[in-house]
Amino acid sequence: MSMPSASYSITMRVILDVASTIPSIATAVADAGGLVTALDVVEPIDGHMVVDVTCNASNEEHATALGEVVEAVAGASVHAISDRTFLMHLGGTIEVKPKIALKTRDDLSMAYTPGVARISNAIAKDKGLARKLTIKRNTVAVVTDGSAVLGLGNIGPEAALPVMEGKALLFKRFADIDAWPVCLDTQDVDEIVRIVQCIAPVYGGINLEDIAAPRCFEIERRLRDLLDIPVFHDDQHGTAVVVYAALRNALRVVGKEMKDVRVVMLGVGAAGVAISKLLMAEGVGDIIGVNRHGILDADDPNLDEDRRWLAAHTNVEKRRGDLTEAMRGADVFVGVSGPNLVTEAQLTVMAPNSIVFALANPDPEIDPQIARRHAAIVATGRSDEPNQINNVLAFPGIFRGLLDAGATRITEEVEIAAGRAIADAVSSDDLSANYIVPTVFNASVAKAVADAVGKVARAHADE
Repeated sequence: MSMPSASYSITMRVILDVASTIPSIATAVADAGGLVTALDVVEPIDGHMVVDVTCNASNEEHATALGEVVEAVAGASVHAISDRTFLMHLGGTIEVKPKIALKTRDDLSMAYTPGVARISNAIAKDKGLARKLTIKRNTVAVVTDGSAVLGLGNIGPEAALPVMEGKALLFKRFADIDAWPVCLDTQDVDEIVRIVQCIAPVYGGINLEDIAAPRCFEIERRLRDLLDIPVFHDDQHGTAVVVYAALRNALRVVGKEMKDVRVVMLGVGAAGVAISKLLMAEGVGDIIGVNRHGILDADDPNLDEDRRWLAAHTNVEKRRGDLTEAMRGADVFVGVSGPNLVTEAQLTVMAPNSIVFALANPDPEIDPQIARRHAAIVATGRSDEPNQINNVLAFPGIFRGLLDAGATRITEEVEIAAGRAIADAVSSDDLSANYIVPTVFNASVAKAVADAVGKVARAHADE
């Protein structure tokens, strides 16, 4: 069973015969593998003491079991159980609020008709004014077709909506960007491209999200050619930027150079391909891509264009075989695949002072505790482990910098600048095997990334 998590947090309203029952409840929850995070006394019911017990579980079944063990405590009766995650999402997690107050007729006549006609006429004469005089200057569309959502797969646009709301929430929280979910009921490349092209006038940037490979590659390429605003597929480039930042600092800790290391990339979907290309651009000595069939082979007729390119431009020694063969002598393992695909034995054949980034979420490619027995540095995508590699370190600051610069495109130089800014947010004094990337709540990160990205974007604009 995995560790208790706030994502499976419940609150139980418990009626007690006597107050002395409270310690027994806490003990029962702990013995059942739960974690009590709060215990609050509330108004009595029919003369009985009532407490709200909030605790974290490992999954939905575990949450139900915790309710049952509390019910079994002598003198305690569970009156109700609330799932705190579902309660948080009631009615959605974002909203639209006005920036101005409408208190008088004058306010109304300037904000709307007749005064707003002057703004429309100005933009009709010069479309570039839309960036200055409308929400376009600070708005990003979070676009998905629901085909590759988190670890859930192809669940469709309605089920993807809570995730896209969450993405919009992160944009606002970390970079004060007004983002909006756009969940499309189509998985046809031509339709997606055309729809996004048609809605683009409203937005200063497009964040593609949770679109399955290889479709996502073509969609991004075509939209970048068609639109005059930045198009960024976060699953590809956001992940690549943060992995690059983490690796940059991890190599400092173990005393190795980019040009000297061999990286094994398990999982060559959207993230794996983008990570590989960015690391190659920064001079990584060798990368070996591995999919479910083993080491990538450029002669494999089943590979699409992007994976065939990757196979042809990596694997210097032209190794063939399975993951174990790829791992032999490798300095770095990066997993963007699925849970429990790496064995402890495979870690033992890596080079000394190895680095393991097991990023499958919520369950990584190998248990981090096992990985730490053999690797000098271990990172995951989990918030309850050290070294969380989380895209929120990248995309808010990247878009903040692009929007502020009025950028029309995103480049590899922008991504590298963002990665270096994230890495540099960890000072030399703080850098360690357990702290190679800043935490997601480090307030300086988004601004540092935005400043670095804006500098590069403005330099491109002047070229």
